[in-house]
Amino acid sequence: MKKSTLLTTIAFAFIMLLTVNVNAQKFSGIDKSPLDIAYYKTDRNSPPMVKVIYSRPQLKGRALSNLAPNGKVWRTGANEATEIKFYQDTNFGGKTVKAGTYSLFTIPGETEWTIILSNDLDVWGAYSYKEGNDVLRVKAPVSSGDSVEAFSIAFDDGKMHLAWGTTRVSVPVSK
Repeated sequence: MKKSTLLTTIAFAFIMLLTVNVNAQKFSGIDKSPLDIAYYKTDRNSPPMVKVIYSRPQLKGRALSNLAPNGKVWRTGANEATEIKFYQDTNFGGKTVKAGTYSLFTIPGETEWTIILSNDLDVWGAYSYKEGNDVLRVKAPVSSGDSVEAFSIAFDDGKMHLAWGTTRVSVPVSK
């Protein structure tokens, strides 16, 4: 190999090494609405019945009614639409839902929320929501509690609980 070709090859390899090294050290900052997961198990040792993957927006002094307006379809969190997976056929809010993965949308209201399971998956927000792709809708009453800064989903006492600000919504979940 000629000396000039060898030097060119070494120089190119060195530049590529620096480029890869510099790019490998760039990481994005922490998401303003971090991703979270909630599982529902009937007891500690049993397999999960339901898993919810969602992003947790913060109130940061804003009104819940501005972030999730009454009467409008909401993605039930932030970023991508919330995803809910049922590991087996499950009674959700008094209706049977087949095992599978769905998007979880809600329509907030003053006294009750409409909880929607949709076949639309991997969608950003509720911008492309299509009512025709609904699998089921259930109504859930609104209650209140201590203020929660970050939107939260938790399972307890056979229910899926949604909480944000002082608003609470619960949906029964069972086999």
